[in-house]
Amino acid sequence: MEPTAYPLKGVRILDMATVLAAPFSATLCGDMGAEVVKLELPQGNDALRGLAPVHGEHALFWKTANRGKKGISLDVRKPEGRAIFLKLIATFDVLVENFRTGTLDQWGLDLKTLHAHNPGLIVLRITGFGQTGPYARRPGFARIFEAMSGFTHLTGEADGPPQHMNFPLGDAIAGLFGAFSIATALAERNAKPKAEQRGVEIDLSATEAMMRLLDPLAAEYKFTGAARSRTGSRAGYTAPSNVYRTQDGVWITLVGSSDPIFARLCRAMGREGLEKDAKFATNVRRTENLVAIDDIVAGWCGSLTFAELRARLEKEDVPFSKVYSIADTQADPHFKARGATIYLMDPVLGAIPAPAAVPRFTGRTAGVPCVGPDTGQDNAEVYGGLGLGAAELVGLGAAGVI
Repeated sequence: MEPTAYPLKGVRILDMATVLAAPFSATLCGDMGAEVVKLELPQGNDALRGLAPVHGEHALFWKTANRGKKGISLDVRKPEGRAIFLKLIATFDVLVENFRTGTLDQWGLDLKTLHAHNPGLIVLRITGFGQTGPYARRPGFARIFEAMSGFTHLTGEADGPPQHMNFPLGDAIAGLFGAFSIATALAERNAKPKAEQRGVEIDLSATEAMMRLLDPLAAEYKFTGAARSRTGSRAGYTAPSNVYRTQDGVWITLVGSSDPIFARLCRAMGREGLEKDAKFATNVRRTENLVAIDDIVAGWCGSLTFAELRARLEKEDVPFSKVYSIADTQADPHFKARGATIYLMDPVLGAIPAPAAVPRFTGRTAGVPCVGPDTGQDNAEVYGGLGLGAAELVGLGAAGVI
């Protein structure tokens, strides 16, 4: 099917951010139809180009995380670069940046100057700790956001150290909030008559984005005096809910939290009547007796092969899944049927698998984006739109401006 217009078609975003969190915001908007232009320094020294996975000289993380973007180079710290930037920004709806607080101001690109050249410009600033407060100038990385938000404190075995997952989740979460912020600001701005549309500055703290995920924890601490901590894969708020190992070594995750589901799990285990035991009759009682109910479920899972376990759980409609690796995800027939993986075409590497756009809009077909751009690959097209000719671009390149 031919691609059809997605909701952000016509929106132009200039992404001058680095690494992952803020650029991911722009990428998600690109998935929804926005035109995104990636601005790098002429040297192309974004750290994401060096993060694994790297295949030979090809930065796969860069190619997938910055998919769908045009690429330009510009050193806005140079007077000529700043002048070009201010012409360029007048043609965009959104600017995305993640420099330390005050950095753009130091380069003469403060908010007042930006809005003087484009009154309707939305500026998304993603930093580790926000534009204000004692930590505003601190550097930030995903694991810092995860640790300071309280998220890492929840992860790991009860008698072991806190753990981080093997992926920069804090960056991805900040990127999600960033895309949401852009869409929110566009909705507000575009609801007004053109003459009244004014841009806004969005102050997004990546650490606060992680904190926002942990909805009830502050209330729990205030009213119980308990700071929720690590319990391995066992949920401490609902039961049974854990990761269990089958007889043949397959790990599954199983959720029997609601009372009707727990009753169905008891039937699957051949333990009819267990759901009426006073210790297990309600979710509250089961969470008070977590170890006891978990031992029963773990023992049952360990007595069966995965095939046997799957048959019994599916028969009783109990929510469970094998714990998938990415290999399992790629092979799953449901995800194949939905086209959950798309293939970005790279001129050298060929088809590069990547997640499809989320969400989907019924009756529309999303296009397949290009891979993340090479440094400055679209300079001629983008700067040509500003009236700069080939000779001027050569001169700017020689001077290290582009």
